[in-house]
Order: sequence, then C-alpha cells, then structure tokens
Amino acid sequence: MSDLDKEYEASLKSIETENKIDRIFYRPIGFRIACMLRGTGITPNMVTIISIFVGAAVGYFFYPDNLIYNICGILLLIAANILDCVDGQLARLTGIKSAVGRILDGLAGDIWFACIYVAFALRLSHEYHTYWFFALAVVSGFSHLFQANITDYYKTLHLYFISKEKGAEFQTIEQVRARHKSMKYGINKFFYFLYRGYTLLQIVATPSLQEMLQSLHDKYGDDIPDDIRADFRKQSRQLMKLIDLLTFNGRTIVMFIVVLIGQVWIYFVYEVVVLNFVLWLAMNKHEKMCAAFYKK
Repeated sequence: MSDLDKEYEASLKSIETENKIDRIFYRPIGFRIACMLRGTGITPNMVTIISIFVGAAVGYFFYPDNLIYNICGILLLIAANILDCVDGQLARLTGIKSAVGRILDGLAGDIWFACIYVAFALRLSHEYHTYWFFALAVVSGFSHLFQANITDYYKTLHLYFISKEKGAEFQTIEQVRARHKSMKYGINKFFYFLYRGYTLLQIVATPSLQEMLQSLHDKYGDDIPDDIRADFRKQSRQLMKLIDLLTFNGRTIVMFIVVLIGQVWIYFVYEVVVLNFVLWLAMNKHEKMCAAFYKK
C-alpha cells in the first residue's frame, strides 16, 4: 500500500462502515479536496457551514416542476455531500476535531433535507391544491431524524468495536451529561444540549444493546478482547447493507429518480412507509443480535 493510499484510508472513519457509493465516488473526491485545503487555514467547521448553504439551496431548485432546475438541484445536493465528506476527512487529516464540529456536521444534513421537504410540500400543494402535504412533510422530517439518529449510532458502535481510537466518538449518556455539565454557557453548550437529547434517544431505543454494553463493561472495562470485537463486527457487518438504505445514498437514489420523473409525492411515501419499515427491521435484527451476543 502506497503512502497516499495509507493517508486516504486514515482520512476515513473506517472502510468497514463506508458503503460502495461513498468508497468509489464521494470519499475519493472528498479526500483530494481535503488534501488541497490542508495547510490553507480553512477549518472543517468552515467547510461544514459552506455545505449547509449549498445543501439548503437545493430546495429552491426542487420546488419547480422544471427538469433543468431539478438537475441543478441534484448536482447541488451531490456537491453538498462531497463537502460533507471533505469536512470529516479534513478533520482527520489535520487533527482539528471538536464535539461541536461533529454536532454541526450532523445538523447540516438535517437542514438540507428540511429545505427539500418544504420545497416538495409547496410543489405538491400547488399541483393538487391542498396543504395536507405539509403534514406529510413533517412526518417525513421526523422519520428522517430518527432514522439518521439510529443509523449514526449503529455505525459509531461498529467503529467502537474496531478499536477505542476509531470509536472515540461513541459515548455513554453519562459521559455526554458530564461533558455538557462541565462546559461554559454559550453556543457550544447549547449545541451539546441538543446532542445530549440525541444520545438519550439512541439509548432508550436500544435496550438490548445497552444491556450487552453494560455486561461487557462490567467484565472487561474499556479493554474488550480482540476476539470479541471481531466476533461482534462480523455480525454487525451483515446488517450494514440494510442500514445503508437509511443513509444519504440510500435515500437520494430514490429522491433523484422521483424528481427527474416529476412525481415527488413518491418520495414521501418511500420515506414514511418503506424507510420506516427498513428501520424497524434493522433495529429488530440488531437488538436480537445484541441479546444473543450478551447471552453468549
């Protein structure tokens, strides 16, 4: 493996948690841009803020039923996701990391899709002369938030079982509360308060996982044996393809298709019905896996 290949791999959280589209498209482009930005003084948080504005603009281009506008919107959303890759890869290449940066990175995607859902609701309301589509947009938005929350948790958990270094972002609610309490009042403390609620939801939604983690902690502390780590990752990888349907790539493939054919109502159905079923299935399988792992 060349030095460049090693550096590229170091810019990723883990090859194991990257899906195929990210590996062959988004991450290589993000890595090249991150390398160019390294040493320029541009921070990962600056890149994240730029990505928020780029992604939020997508709603404007998805609002009209116009193919040219819609294609521009698709290209903008692809660009926003490339920038989302850049901020993380730049952070790992430069060592410039912060808890607030991670929270801001998570909020970026939420803002993009909130703007898109509002645009879809406006477009459908004008087409069908009813504002009930805004209710569907709200349901889609909350579904999306919960799906993204659990997906992020499972992927961060997988990193935790690779190594303590890779899984450094995986925190217990006690650690999050302690960190929040120690912070000075200000915008950072506010963002961390939101992250505290985000973490609490993950824990409440995964009781068998929490039982398994507590058992491992009681027995091994922070030094989980390598064979146990490998065993868990082997089982976790089997669920990754299902979990990947809930990621940016899993949802935007369908989004791009329905936008191009001019039937954006299909996306709301996909989000609320199909992806929530996928989430239920993934959580059910993951909880059973954790329960069996705990008993073993």
